[in-house]
Amino acid sequence: MKPNEVYVEIQCLKKHGFSLRKIAAEVGCAVNTVRRHLALETVPKYERKVKRETKLGIHEAYLRERQSAAQPDWIPATVLYREIVERGYQGGQSQLRAFMRALRPALPVGPVVRFETAMGEQLQVDWVEFRKGAKPLHAFCATLGFSRASYVEFVSDIKVATLIGCHERAFAAFGGIPRRVLYDNMKTVVLERDVYGEGQHRYHAGFLDYAGHSGFVIKLCQPYRAQTKGKVERFNGYLRRSFYVPLASQLAQSGQQLDVLTANIAVASWLAQVANVRVHGTTQEQPAERLREEVKHLQPLATPWRGDIAAARPQARELAAPASAPTTRPAVVVAHLAEPVPMQHPLAVYDQLLLALTMPPAVSS
Repeated sequence: MKPNEVYVEIQCLKKHGFSLRKIAAEVGCAVNTVRRHLALETVPKYERKVKRETKLGIHEAYLRERQSAAQPDWIPATVLYREIVERGYQGGQSQLRAFMRALRPALPVGPVVRFETAMGEQLQVDWVEFRKGAKPLHAFCATLGFSRASYVEFVSDIKVATLIGCHERAFAAFGGIPRRVLYDNMKTVVLERDVYGEGQHRYHAGFLDYAGHSGFVIKLCQPYRAQTKGKVERFNGYLRRSFYVPLASQLAQSGQQLDVLTANIAVASWLAQVANVRVHGTTQEQPAERLREEVKHLQPLATPWRGDIAAARPQARELAAPASAPTTRPAVVVAHLAEPVPMQHPLAVYDQLLLALTMPPAVSS
């Protein structure tokens, strides 16, 4: 008989005037058990006295250490799952997620209104700052509105020449150029908003010339409204949680600091094998698969930019796509590093990174 059933039966027999001994005989338990149940105010709950060992048990110390090294940031369960599988974990993600919730309670998520764009219509671009100081680290992030395919490049500065170079390599990675590119108030794109009237902005002349040469129109998101370019903003958070924090904390545990070269080596594999082939939380499809359709609607790549940025002067004008452009289109790629770059850390570090990055992806937004 279950504990709650014993409690109810003892309470009923007591109300009918049965003595403690007679109740014990009817229920089949000791008199002291009857006394204990009668003293309870509510139905007793069963509690396991000995904690059962789980498949995750031997990895709990490792998980605590990884999260401690990442503070004040947080490593997602999907990333840690790939890591502990490499360490021999044979259980599922449900055990892991339950353990992670015990470390940090989940926060409520408010409703989000999403706006979808047509194929080839929009690209959202943003800078993500990871580190300031003598050795700054920034990431150029670009996400296509329809496919959610993303391109990432780590840099040490956010000058206009760097911004243009990142655009060139992003367009090559996507296999074409969208008709509009959405930005926030980065000074390498716009110098003053609404200076000539509502919606008439004064753009950075060098970048404006590059946009005209490439054939895309500059669009600015609403001030103080990051949701306007929410697709890249959400990807920025995903990049930080699922790529940067695990990688930076892993290097920190061995006394090393993440640099631009290391970050770009690792992010190329992460884009190709994790980010762009995961099942996207909104579209429920892989960004790489949707890109195969969207690339057909992108504008052909322009010739390499050769503009003189230093000599340019601020000006404002509306952009339009060129009347003619090259018709050839390179093969669609996901990673952006075409040539190997020097390694700055021991080979063992890269072996561990590649193992972690090649694990099967999980559903994410």
